[in-house]
Amino acid sequence: MQRTAAELAHLLEGTLDGDAAVEVNQLSKIEEGVKGGITFLANMDYEGHLYTTAASVAVVAKAFQPTRALPQGLTLIRVTDPYAAFGKLLELVSHEEGRASGIHPTAIIEPGAELGAECSVGPYVVIEAGSRIGRGTELRAHVHIGRNVTVGERCVFHSGVHVMDRCVVGKECVLHPRVVVGADGFGFAPQQDDTYKKVPQTGNVIIGDRCEIGAGTTIDRATLGATRLEEGVKLDNLIQVAHNVTIGAHTVIAAQTGIAGSTHIGARCMIGGQVGIAGHLRIADGVRIAAQTGIAASITREDAVYQGTPALPIKDFQKQQLAVRKMAREDLLKRVTHLEQQLNQLRS
Repeated sequence: MQRTAAELAHLLEGTLDGDAAVEVNQLSKIEEGVKGGITFLANMDYEGHLYTTAASVAVVAKAFQPTRALPQGLTLIRVTDPYAAFGKLLELVSHEEGRASGIHPTAIIEPGAELGAECSVGPYVVIEAGSRIGRGTELRAHVHIGRNVTVGERCVFHSGVHVMDRCVVGKECVLHPRVVVGADGFGFAPQQDDTYKKVPQTGNVIIGDRCEIGAGTTIDRATLGATRLEEGVKLDNLIQVAHNVTIGAHTVIAAQTGIAGSTHIGARCMIGGQVGIAGHLRIADGVRIAAQTGIAASITREDAVYQGTPALPIKDFQKQQLAVRKMAREDLLKRVTHLEQQLNQLRS
């Protein structure tokens, strides 16, 4: 990356305060800025670092007004959304770093598999018969693509990803290391002798366009039909999505969340880390769920906010917590015990 402040301001659709000709060659955190670097200020808790940074350029909000002197030579690029603008710079740098191209000699591509133009296939990749890989998709080392899989254009599968038989991944998806798509759903029928018989999982997983799935996340195939992630879903690391679950478009879910079978999660939901969601439930569009919440019943009101175990509307949960704290603070348990003793004495 080698750009002038003027070039970057044009790219980010921002305005310049300072030296338009100053050059930058790297991105940096605001507290670790270096000469020749560009940083950003989106969270005002970090404003103090702006006045001591060694970075050459900083991306700030259009309305930002310094409260003290800026470092000598620091150029500002003013934009509508500094966080989004810096994301655009990260995308630029990632693209300029380039990617591998061609097919590595250790890759195994079975007869009947099809690769689109400009695909990249890394070391020890396996693509089984009947699978189709879209144009410009990159499969990094040790990726395994099962039989009759369909992968869209311009995807990136990081090392160790497994996409099992008959699953479908849309275009421009990113799957991080050790993601497993299409392992068997957890289906076992109890028998009279207290053993369990496996129920065949004959469905698949269908992932929409522009989804991103974090490292170690598992998405189980359906018993019948499909487990579905609709367009733009973003999953963090170490998430379990069980068989026949549906996750609506542009829903985001944080790490270590577990979703039991046949639950339907609506579009535009935001789900925190370590949330547990029971099976066969429905969660409406736009619902937000705080971290470590346990969902045992359907949430039917759109854009609701829930917290706690069992889950409550967040204001009810907060009232409950305040009441518990008040009881502890005022030592109500001892007072109740004392009153009971007095009442028993009166009765006797």
